Amino acid sequence: MLGVYPDDVLASRSTHSRKAVRQVPADLELVVETLDGYCGAVVALGRTIVAGEQRDTVILADRLERRREFPMLPASFLLEGELVTLVRPVRAATGPARPGRTASGSVAVAGVKAQVAKASRIWVEGAHDAALVERIWGDDLRIEGVVVQPLGGIDDLAEQVHQFQPGAGRRLGVLVDHLVPGSKETRIAASVTSPHVLIKGHPYVDIWQAVKPTALGIKAWPVIGRDVEWKDGIAAALGVSDTREMWRRVLASVNSFADVEVPLLRSVEELIDFVTG
Repeated sequence: MLGVYPDDVLASRSTHSRKAVRQVPADLELVVETLDGYCGAVVALGRTIVAGEQRDTVILADRLERRREFPMLPASFLLEGELVTLVRPVRAATGPARPGRTASGSVAVAGVKAQVAKASRIWVEGAHDAALVERIWGDDLRIEGVVVQPLGGIDDLAEQVHQFQPGAGRRLGVLVDHLVPGSKETRIAASVTSPHVLIKGHPYVDIWQAVKPTALGIKAWPVIGRDVEWKDGIAAALGVSDTREMWRRVLASVNSFADVEVPLLRSVEELIDFVTG
């Protein structure tokens, strides 16, 4: 029966070269699919300790902004149907983040491994907020072992804080968009009174607006009427047809702390100090 086949099937499997799996940088907002069918955009990168070894992970958010973390194992993701290996992107050494500095301006500490996640957390409103915080403070947060989690809005903040059960060793920092006097966000923030929770915010309608216009190459953010969804209006005013593409451009324009407005910088730094204090 062996004569029916032109080659020994088992031998061919061991001797024929396989097609190399392409390595793809896990850039923020890259959309990939896992082998078990989960599809999402890259919103953050992380590290975890498995059997005493540090391993890279990628955090994906689906269209409902639900997040899952996956190990960045070889040949574990599909990109437009192609089997690929995700790898950490190499950031260009541009902007004020000088050699020996992180994107947040902190002194980079060489050879320090990321810590296992602590009980304390920083919450932000959505996936875009989480991605921007990761872009600037990701290196610092990994060293401190602080995880940033998106909420998908703060309408139920008081109940979510209650379920989290903050305490002396389990602090919670919350970053809120449009935290200005008289706003709905300010009223919601005032309903949380735990001494182990710190709520800080910025005055901008959306986290996009906390990015300096000059970083995007525009004079100012367009003014959008209240009858138009803000992100749709921004994309249309700047001649971009898709809000996802607009967000890619916004995020790509941020290389360091110098590319975002001071109110955001101040709030995030205070939150980090609070949850690590």
